Amino acid sequence: MSVVRLLVLGAVRRRGRAHGYRVRADLESWGAHEWSNATSGSVYHALKSMTEQGLLLAHETTPSEAGGPPRMEYEITTAGDDAYFALLRKALSSRDLRLDLLAAAVGLIDDLPRDQAVDLLRRRARAMDQWRDSITTHLPPGTDLDTWGPVGAVIDLWLHTANSRTAWTHRLIHRLEQGAYQMADDQPATPADEQAPRTH
Repeated sequence: MSVVRLLVLGAVRRRGRAHGYRVRADLESWGAHEWSNATSGSVYHALKSMTEQGLLLAHETTPSEAGGPPRMEYEITTAGDDAYFALLRKALSSRDLRLDLLAAAVGLIDDLPRDQAVDLLRRRARAMDQWRDSITTHLPPGTDLDTWGPVGAVIDLWLHTANSRTAWTHRLIHRLEQGAYQMADDQPATPADEQAPRTH
């Protein structure tokens, strides 16, 4: 799964219509260029390829003042919207170990209804538990991984990863259940709500 596709579709969708430089700037403001491969070149390549695939619609705007070609504004299509949510749901529910993909999905999680986001994260937690069980099932009872040399260190790394990411997922589920974030199905905040301090 391409993290750049997910990020670019999400960024365009949130803007309605956006120039490529605006998409790139939005992703940089999220720090995506630090924790993913969403570089300037990959963003423009994704915009072009997804336009060719019918996931985005390109609109020519006024030529630049410097006399260059017209800038393109991009808008997500119905097919693009479907692809975006399919990528988002898969990234949230999968035990994929790539942190860039998980970070992108969590950064866009508020595009989903709250119950759906919680359900997807519960699937992720179950998948992580199953993965951990598949590792420990093959270990003899009372195994001391420190005596296994480098192989033991590798197994310990996977077990630590499974445990820590499962715990993190359960914390995020708890926060969502407690009302964290403005999710897609939440009522818009009233002026009074916007002035009140956020508690989550």
